[in-house]
Amino acid sequence: MMSCRYGATTSANLELPVKHPLLATAFAAFSMFSLSENVAGAAPTSQPETFTPAQRTEVVQILRQALKEDPSILTDAISSLREKAERQKQDSALEAVRAHLHDLQTAPDYAVRGNPKGKITVVEFYDPRCSYCRAMIPEVDRFLARHPDVRLVEKVIPVLGSGSVLDTRAIFAASAQGKYGVMRQALMEDTTKPTMERVMELAKANGLDADRLKTDMSSTATVALITTNLDQGRAIGLDGTPTFIFGSAAIAPGALSADQMDAFLEQARKS
Repeated sequence: MMSCRYGATTSANLELPVKHPLLATAFAAFSMFSLSENVAGAAPTSQPETFTPAQRTEVVQILRQALKEDPSILTDAISSLREKAERQKQDSALEAVRAHLHDLQTAPDYAVRGNPKGKITVVEFYDPRCSYCRAMIPEVDRFLARHPDVRLVEKVIPVLGSGSVLDTRAIFAASAQGKYGVMRQALMEDTTKPTMERVMELAKANGLDADRLKTDMSSTATVALITTNLDQGRAIGLDGTPTFIFGSAAIAPGALSADQMDAFLEQARKS
């Protein structure tokens, strides 16, 4: 699943299961030493002795021979370790989600889509300049149409630099004129380089008072809204957009297919 990676924007700059079970014993022994030690014969680390020197040598020879005969063993081991790390990361993220669930599911009325009284709340973190977030717009629309009991909470966050900050400020500022959704749509469909002049053009073209919008973009209320969303993103370890949170059951980073979204929703229904 593709996503735009979390950048350095802060409130301050708003201005393995191995497939070879017969080698399980060898890998257990192998895990006692660093990879460089076992493969390259480096000096042993200060770990408790469990095997005799002869046994250790035999284990290393078994591993070397196995890797020569089937290099995929190492690939499988690395893949398994990565999968384990990802599961641990997901578990940690879900713990954070559950700890901050109320705040995550809270947003101004204009940032809530679908059924405001829906049984299941889905939270979407997105950056208005993120290409994957933009690609998800029609997918999210279809998702809400399929599931009329879903309440979708939008969390706009600028993670891709100054252009993202500019657009995010404009989107929130437009809410003061009842035009949050209008400005959001206009900016996320626009392919022009983000500048204040371009924001003003789009504001006028969509029926906003451009001068008022410009003023509201620097207001305390606008800065507070963006800071709140960024703080919530950090609290759950967000590292890219889009990221979807389905109830308290699943956190799904990246652009999702219809089937994936439906599967995560069903997971949330059952939790």
